[in-house]
Amino acid sequence: MMQGQAWGVVAILFAAVVWGTTGTAATFAPDVSAAAIGAAAMGVGGIAQALVAARGIARSRTALWDQRRLLVIGALSVAIYPLTFYGAMRLAGVTVGTVITIGSAPLLSALIEYLLDRRNLTLRWSVGALVGLVGMVLICVAENLSHGEVVGGDSVPLGVLLGLTGGLTYALYSWSARKMMLRGTRSSVAMGATFGLGGLLLMPVLIATGGPFLASWTNAAVGIYMAAVPMFLGYLSFGFGLARVEASMATVITLLEPVVAAVLAVLIVGERLPNLGWIGVVLVVGCLVIITMPMSLGGRFRAKAQFEQS
Repeated sequence: MMQGQAWGVVAILFAAVVWGTTGTAATFAPDVSAAAIGAAAMGVGGIAQALVAARGIARSRTALWDQRRLLVIGALSVAIYPLTFYGAMRLAGVTVGTVITIGSAPLLSALIEYLLDRRNLTLRWSVGALVGLVGMVLICVAENLSHGEVVGGDSVPLGVLLGLTGGLTYALYSWSARKMMLRGTRSSVAMGATFGLGGLLLMPVLIATGGPFLASWTNAAVGIYMAAVPMFLGYLSFGFGLARVEASMATVITLLEPVVAAVLAVLIVGERLPNLGWIGVVLVVGCLVIITMPMSLGGRFRAKAQFEQS
């Protein structure tokens, strides 16, 4: 059980790392709009997941129909998420949009589990989430200071609202997919059906805005990479992890995504991250350590004492 959870954590960490590359990849296609990038990445990547899982989806069609409410919730969330996420980055700035979207997801995920599943939050999870969110705020402040101005201008409030909507939809599709898995649906089927249907909903957006992808080989390569690696491989790994860890823990682990994005921005794009930002990076790593430790030292000693007494 613990070994399976460990592999789940590793899979979600991999997903967070490849997701963190999307911002840097998008800088190589500046002529492509945020909506087009989001629709291509999540839309094409989602349909690819459905095609890979097509046989399983066909065999599970009766179970999927019985779980249609969860499937619809997840698919709508998948379709809305990239539009709000990339919209938040466009209106409030990349840093603020990313921090609000990814940073709000763990709290919203825990709130969903509390309201719908009556699941109590552990002290360790709460502390880890708080540490991670503080780290995200520090990264946000540090990058804004490094640019010498507040990113986003008068559009920041709307960008923040879109970011919170993105965090909610992220939490919702994580929750709905995990509920389907807990009811016996294989992770590949649950994720393939959810993302496939969500990807189909995004196709009209891609058709309307995706013209610039055909303008150059570089733009096309960015679109292919975004769909194939962060969205296809990333979400396959995320689905594997979701079948083994709770949705609230999964969304906290993905707080690593903005850290990866910040580091790549420094190494590849050439942005400078002040010391305050690196403190934020350390806090996010600390958050991951706190929430993914199998057991505290005190818990281990108590378990050992109980074993010796038995």
